[in-house]
Amino acid sequence: MFKQYTSRVDEQSARLMTLRGMFRFADSSKSGRPSIPIDEVEPVSEIVKRFSTGAMSYGSISQEAHETLAIAMNRLGAKSNTGEGGEDADRLHDPERRSAIKQVASGRFGVTSEYLTNADDIQIKMAQGAKPGEGGQLPGHKVYPWVAKTRHSTPGVGLISPPPHHDIYSIEDLAQLIHDLKNANPEARVHVKLVSEVGVGTVATGVSKAHADVVLISGHDGGTGASPLTSLKHAGGPWELGLAETQQTLLLNGLRDRIVVQTDGQLKTGRDVVIAALLGAEEFGFATAPLVVSGCIMMRVCHLDTCPVGVATQNPTLRERFNGKPEFVVNFFEYIAEEVRELLAELGFRTLDEAIGQVDVLDVEQAVDHWKAAGLDLSPILHKPELPQGAALRNTTVQDHGLDKALDVTELVPLARNALEKGEPLRAQVAIRNVNRTVGTILGHEVTKRYGGEGLPDGTIDLTFNGSAGQSFGAFLPKGITLRLEGDANDYVGKGLSGGRIVVRPDRAAAFEAQEQIIAGNVIGYGATSGEIFLRGVVGERFCVRNSGVHAVVEGVGDHGCEYMTGGIVVILGPTGRNFAAGMSGGYAFVLDLDEGRVNPELVDLDKVEGDAVDELHALVTRHLEETGSTVAEELLADWPAAVARFTQVMPSDYKRVLDARAEALEDGLDDEQAAARIMEVLHG
Repeated sequence: MFKQYTSRVDEQSARLMTLRGMFRFADSSKSGRPSIPIDEVEPVSEIVKRFSTGAMSYGSISQEAHETLAIAMNRLGAKSNTGEGGEDADRLHDPERRSAIKQVASGRFGVTSEYLTNADDIQIKMAQGAKPGEGGQLPGHKVYPWVAKTRHSTPGVGLISPPPHHDIYSIEDLAQLIHDLKNANPEARVHVKLVSEVGVGTVATGVSKAHADVVLISGHDGGTGASPLTSLKHAGGPWELGLAETQQTLLLNGLRDRIVVQTDGQLKTGRDVVIAALLGAEEFGFATAPLVVSGCIMMRVCHLDTCPVGVATQNPTLRERFNGKPEFVVNFFEYIAEEVRELLAELGFRTLDEAIGQVDVLDVEQAVDHWKAAGLDLSPILHKPELPQGAALRNTTVQDHGLDKALDVTELVPLARNALEKGEPLRAQVAIRNVNRTVGTILGHEVTKRYGGEGLPDGTIDLTFNGSAGQSFGAFLPKGITLRLEGDANDYVGKGLSGGRIVVRPDRAAAFEAQEQIIAGNVIGYGATSGEIFLRGVVGERFCVRNSGVHAVVEGVGDHGCEYMTGGIVVILGPTGRNFAAGMSGGYAFVLDLDEGRVNPELVDLDKVEGDAVDELHALVTRHLEETGSTVAEELLADWPAAVARFTQVMPSDYKRVLDARAEALEDGLDDEQAAARIMEVLHG
């Protein structure tokens, strides 16, 4: 039956004139490789380790479907992918149900120190195969309470995953994120997911130079469940083109040996896998096929929460209909691997490693001889660059991430040895320069590795730095670590903050007015999930983008402040730039002397600060004074009743409705589950 399935799929590929459908395997007289007995080919158990499932997030598909794929891949020794929706804490630590690949997308949902520390691979999603250049969206009616908890957001409120990562505007920024993630988990491989488009080979070369361990070339016909029809039909390109271009460009630049190349996009048969290997891929991603094996019937209503087979829904009633089992997925991948073995034996290869990049085994004569193909030249796809003798066609070495030179490795971790091993308090002063990037992140990883998401007791490790910090100061910092900086900082302070505390103030000898000077750069607190940030001075653009739980106080921000924020509290004791609160769906901000013309009014209301909010604001301003010695905070607190009247509370309207519904439910004596149902009813009927 499996042979019938693969024959039908391969015939369909040829009939639809896909590139792989036009390829044929050259016979031994052309390739010079005689067939070998199948007994000499590497076993199924080795081949399946190269397989992974696609990045389908928990939230877009049900818990049952997501866990079925994870359990199957873990049994095989292969890898499943969390997608961009994070992973429940109870799954993170379960070797059977965890996903080995943790995705980091622009939404940064649930990307914490704990999430990253428990990854085998960390995948940066630059784009999606079926909709390059577009973001994603989880409609509010699919954001059930359990999904919101994992994503650090609000039940019932829709979630936007914007097209760009807000810490990536150049290849240098991408290199910085790769470095940050490698610091957050030095044992994990860092992937970059790219879309198969013209020029992807050049981008892949930059990714390799930026020290990614893996590059994924994603084809245009993958990711079809929740993509717009226009994108499915008109965006992206076949993985065969992007993969061939990537392989050739990496070889020409002498970079192929240092990076693993992966591909995905409607891979469904052993033949697809072997063709991908011959074009240069070492690892292979499947999404639609294992989902269908698990019960998906391709209704294409993934965004409506009405999936009748319990795959792409969060509705508890529909989820009961899910009947997939890990064994089905295991069998599917073992059959695929067995078919790969048969083809390798036929082509004369003992291992997939031997086959990688051997494009001369592919034959396109039959396709080009067809009368409809007059003028078609497929030779560029099969071009093999002239290389020095012995040049590797696949990954044979590892990237040098330079972690041995990091300030964490040379100073901070040795300083904190007793704190890490015995929980003893540590207070220390450390000099810092702007070449010291991602300071505190490896130390944070060591804390998380030992103590999990709970971290250490507050203030166990308290370090004061003097000087100018490099990029990503305190990235992914967990609970129990406080980093104080007396000087200034570059971009990405507190990126992904995970419970730690960061305090930045000018050097104590500085004579200038702090509230008039730039104290730190752009994109501060991006994707932060919990903790505190106190900044005495003005910062750059995109402050607290996608903040989902941090309390932050600052004395002025640039454009796009609090963009896409889903939780937490921000206090701004100074001016804001334009487009403030764009896409803000949760949490709230208190802004001093707000210029309403600079607010994006689409999703938020502007209110007076009243009731409990007055006490909350007072507490945060007081903390800011205590931590930074801020003169602005001191002046406001000196005449608090007058100061409160100058503040505006910026609150997302849907979030306000959720809070009101929750308060009513509690007044009516409803439990958490009933309160959640009330919230969903208020928002979505």
